[in-house]
Amino acid sequence: MDPRLGNDADFDELVAQAHAHGIRVLLDGVFNHTGRSFAPFSHTLEQGPGATTAGWFSLSWPDNWVPGIEPGYKDFEGHHHLVALNHEEPAVADFVADVMKHWLRRGADGWRLDAAYAVPSSFWASVLDDVRSEFPDAYFVGEYIHGDYPADVRAGHLDSVTQYELWKAIWSSLAEANFYELSAALERHNSFLDTFAPLTFIGNHDVTRIASRLAPSGRLAHALVLLFTLPGTPAIYHGDEQGYRGIKEERAGGDDDIRPSFPASPADLSDVGQPIYTLHRELIGLRRRNHWVHASRTRVHTLSNEELVYEVHDDGHALFVAMNLKDTSVTLEVPAAARDVLAGGGGLDVPGGWLTLPPKGWAILGLADA
Repeated sequence: MDPRLGNDADFDELVAQAHAHGIRVLLDGVFNHTGRSFAPFSHTLEQGPGATTAGWFSLSWPDNWVPGIEPGYKDFEGHHHLVALNHEEPAVADFVADVMKHWLRRGADGWRLDAAYAVPSSFWASVLDDVRSEFPDAYFVGEYIHGDYPADVRAGHLDSVTQYELWKAIWSSLAEANFYELSAALERHNSFLDTFAPLTFIGNHDVTRIASRLAPSGRLAHALVLLFTLPGTPAIYHGDEQGYRGIKEERAGGDDDIRPSFPASPADLSDVGQPIYTLHRELIGLRRRNHWVHASRTRVHTLSNEELVYEVHDDGHALFVAMNLKDTSVTLEVPAAARDVLAGGGGLDVPGGWLTLPPKGWAILGLADA
């Protein structure tokens, strides 16, 4: 436990309070690489090629090695202070499994696997099978950016992966007024749901803040509506619910702007973030009342660059979402089953099947008996 954050008793209290409020806790596991101060790496540097931990890393020892001479080693994406682990080494798999089980025994409920894409799927499968033998209900989500998500889930025995494809389609389709990109991503998203429920998001600790991308255009609310009405497991990055802004930069310290600390008390938050916080609460409430959305599917009914109507449906349930990116009001045709406006603004002509949205407006509609 990093003493800057607290001690074991503080962690126990955090978990106890979270569980008392119905909140489960995932820990972020960086099991692809370590820092240079990691004890097995330090031991290897001291003891040389004969160290018992030398096989934990991918090392290139110089001829006639003597103490004080460092070997070459694989690192994480060019960051030489981050030492890549050798995932072919059984002792590494045992170590990672032991770390996971230690914190699950302490009350954690699962793990987010950082840079999972850089680790062989066979490693995850072996480790997670071991951990699940003691913790069958633990949840494991891998960080994957590109690739065949369903294949990665199956091969690694994961529960889910991060849905970067949908993240990109949401912000760029709104920023560029191109709902065709989003429609294509929704088809892919439907196919993923045949295998797993993706972890969906519109912001995280590695990307430019969604408010920085969309608030100037007046289309930030649309991104929230998409996050909370599309299938999957939606995640909110801290501060996004307050409209925090920050630009990701590709340089040393380039993450600082998107990773600010919170004030000491909620009372110290700026009033500027209150409207977006209120909208988060409204949409989260709607999502919780329609929990079936988690494993549902979507179909698009109306599509143009700046107009979209889609349906989220599952086993007799349905929500209808309409969006307008134009600076003028529009009237959109909606399915006959769409009735009450559950959230957003717009005039619904029932039974005419038409919905009028204000400039840059949106609305979520329910079924007649919803």
